[in-house]
Amino acid sequence: MTGLRICLIASSRFPIREPFAGGLEAHTHALARQLMARGHEVSLFAAPGSDPRLGTRELPVDAMPHHGPGRLDTSVTPDHWMSEHHAYLGLMLELARSGGRRFDVVHNNSLHHIPVAMASTLSIPMVTTLHTPPVPWLESALAYASGDSAFVAVSRFTARAWSHRVRSTTISNGVDVESWRPGPGGGAAIWFGRLVPEKGPHLAIDAARLAGIPMDLAGPCLDPEYFATQIEPRLGGTIRYLGHVDHEQLQEAVGHASVAVVTPTWDEPYGLVAAEALACGTPVAAFARGALPEFLDETVGSLASPDDPADLARAMVHAASLDRAHVRRTAVERCSISVMVDRYEDLYHRVTTPAAA
Repeated sequence: MTGLRICLIASSRFPIREPFAGGLEAHTHALARQLMARGHEVSLFAAPGSDPRLGTRELPVDAMPHHGPGRLDTSVTPDHWMSEHHAYLGLMLELARSGGRRFDVVHNNSLHHIPVAMASTLSIPMVTTLHTPPVPWLESALAYASGDSAFVAVSRFTARAWSHRVRSTTISNGVDVESWRPGPGGGAAIWFGRLVPEKGPHLAIDAARLAGIPMDLAGPCLDPEYFATQIEPRLGGTIRYLGHVDHEQLQEAVGHASVAVVTPTWDEPYGLVAAEALACGTPVAAFARGALPEFLDETVGSLASPDDPADLARAMVHAASLDRAHVRRTAVERCSISVMVDRYEDLYHRVTTPAAA
């Protein structure tokens, strides 16, 4: 298709750069790179410190100090909330003034309510990707959304969760299968992602010990108290924490792992780490929550009862025995980012053609 001028709005919480804070940041980075490689002109509005190679314009989330006696009023919202709110408000006002001259389509890939609520102020179409369940701040913003807005759910599970409020097209998240390369396996199990309670790494450690399988953990520690009380005491012996490693180090660790362990304690809207592991040929043992059962079947992984380390230990042993070549082939077919971007391009084309107006 003809190259489009795409305004890509990212989450302002973490920079869109390696090492990624989480799946949303990795997804946004890969989407921007793929769109640019296909000849589209991408302008990424993202947190300070994001990759400048992506046509990045930084959202001023750290540029608004709040001082004076007014800060002592208990009704005043926290600084970070105000900074994010004003950053997105400023962006949407700017797009309302000049976006029609600069862009063909806006793709809202953030988790903030302001772009959704203000879509009707734009003279160009907006596509919003729903990365979460119907959280109150996004759900309430739909009351003000433009009738011309298009919504994408990252899984069938997420589409069903939002179906009472909005119709959406399901476009599953994808991973760069050239970047996540097949590895030999045979090593320790791997758990990777943000070390926070809702990701459940403590349950993964307990399962690994029950299964008698060594395990490495990798990712940013974003909840120091949780790490100190639930993770650090469980480390030692066959359980190691590798730290927040860069992509090459992580890819190598995942490719050498015998099994990847995914342990959400909530209903994950997608589960990008599982797709990344499959792309390396590494089978996945995971709790059967959220969207994970949509793309994890018995040929590429093993599902366990949620929050049950003993059943997860069983799943780890079974998954580690699966054919890695088949796992890799399946990932290329089901989880490739090229398939995902194909579908986004089709959607951009539909919303930007006169017939879609």
